[in-house]
Amino acid sequence: MITGDQYRKRIGKLKPNVYMAGKIVDRFDPRLVGGINVMASTYDFASDPEFKGLGTATSHLTGEKVNRFTHIHQSVEDLLNKQRMTRLFSQEVGGCIQRCMGIDGLNGVSITSYEADQKYGTEYYKRFVNFMKRVQQEDLALNCAQTDVKGNRPWRPHEQKDPDLYLRVVEKKSDGIVVNGAKAHNSCSAYVDEILAIPTRNMTPEEKDWAVAFAVPADWEGVTLINAAYSPPRRKMLEAPYNNVGGSHSITVFDHVFVPWERVFMCGEAELAAKLALLFALYHRHSY
Repeated sequence: MITGDQYRKRIGKLKPNVYMAGKIVDRFDPRLVGGINVMASTYDFASDPEFKGLGTATSHLTGEKVNRFTHIHQSVEDLLNKQRMTRLFSQEVGGCIQRCMGIDGLNGVSITSYEADQKYGTEYYKRFVNFMKRVQQEDLALNCAQTDVKGNRPWRPHEQKDPDLYLRVVEKKSDGIVVNGAKAHNSCSAYVDEILAIPTRNMTPEEKDWAVAFAVPADWEGVTLINAAYSPPRRKMLEAPYNNVGGSHSITVFDHVFVPWERVFMCGEAELAAKLALLFALYHRHSY
């Protein structure tokens, strides 16, 4: 596990791909600092004795102590502790703790990638386990990019005049895939290590190209974050901790983004798209 300051240093090294008010900004733009402070707190709270170890768990993959925001739930106790942790941490920062999106998405992928391997003989779960070991070892922060921009809402993905209104695979290569599209309402994407993209709805057999899940670094080539940030009104007469928090969200654009196979956790398994979408929603509602 790492500290909040170590997290800040890592985020500061990300390449500039965040647009705000029509300009590229770096990760420590004043409008983003409040959200970075919230995310950093998830690292410091994990080792704070006040929380009696609630922010940590034992990895079922390595047996090592990890930040609970990088843990795949293994029991009812895990689920209860994750909920208690999120609520307590949110009280400390006066609002959403933000880091819950990543772990809720990862727990959904852990199930559907395993089921795909069992049914189709794929290697998604093997890739996912390798990815999770890195997430835990480096204590990475993730966001979950789920909601597509959708276009004409009554039309299904394959019926849209612009097929990129739902994130899709446009090319398969020997070493990976190429994706096009955009995801909307992506909280905290400007200050996470990785972006986890998953389907937003059920997919029909003719929509295999849109049934895709993967993870890429937040500053990956071809990824652009069109971002908006917000902070609560400052207490001008009071130096309250609440003055130092905030949040942000983005439209995350994937412009012919290459994703190596080792980072792909679903690619064409249309019948599992709805399950992954709903599992993320279920875990995310459990958080709060």
